[in-house]
Amino acid sequence: MDENLNFEVAIKSLEQIVQELEKGDLNLDESVKKFEEGMALSKKCTQILEEAEKKITILIKEGDNAKEENFTATE
Repeated sequence: MDENLNFEVAIKSLEQIVQELEKGDLNLDESVKKFEEGMALSKKCTQILEEAEKKITILIKEGDNAKEENFTATE
């Protein structure tokens, strides 16, 4: 898998794999291979999102000083 793969391309590839698996036209070996590829893509997507979350910061103005805080996503 390409280490420089971006999130959008990875998600699109993952969606395509899911569609192929849902069709049920693949033999067992092909299905397992696609499943493994999908799991790797899923892991890459999670890694990309985690890295993006770490980079996101919020600047909060406190008087004349700007305070930088890490952004934490909440559901």
